[in-house]
Amino acid sequence: MSRLTAPASPRAAPPLVSSASFATRFSPPPPTMRTYPEPMTAPKPAAKADPKLANAWKTKAGHELTEAELLAMPESEYMSDKQMAFFRARLQEQKDSLLSNAGETTEHLREDTSIVPDPADRATIEEEHALELRTRDRERKLLKKISQALAKIDSGDYGYCEETGEPIGLGRLLARPTATLSLEAQQRRELKQKMFGD
Repeated sequence: MSRLTAPASPRAAPPLVSSASFATRFSPPPPTMRTYPEPMTAPKPAAKADPKLANAWKTKAGHELTEAELLAMPESEYMSDKQMAFFRARLQEQKDSLLSNAGETTEHLREDTSIVPDPADRATIEEEHALELRTRDRERKLLKKISQALAKIDSGDYGYCEETGEPIGLGRLLARPTATLSLEAQQRRELKQKMFGD
């Protein structure tokens, strides 16, 4: 004989929830509009260039210009003789500094490590020499780039992108005087290298 099960009591059934109330209960809150207080003072006009700075480049030689004076020059003066002279002086100064460092490295390497009796001290000195040689190798590559940049100044091609022919820009050249690509071209090249390798 089969057992009959009693029907469930009406209290046990969960109440039905309409889909509209479910959506309002569990949906993310609507984005709130940010309100900012009104400024108490009138907005300041754009800062005007210092007239002394803007005209200082007219009376100075290119190698005497400061970075601020160079940046204050009008766009029509981009890679003029004065700007070329400024970057020539900067590159030459960097080249002289690197050559001076190379001379110091030669002196350090001439120190005889065989007279140091402790093998640990000798190993430390040799490791320092190896590190210094790696640094000088990077500087040797930089010297090559500096020489190429100086040659571009001589030919009048300095300051323009090798790929697009567009101006590289003073800000980028001040940060990296040996730059041969505009920022956009450099980013494209790095993206290609990342995607396809060297």
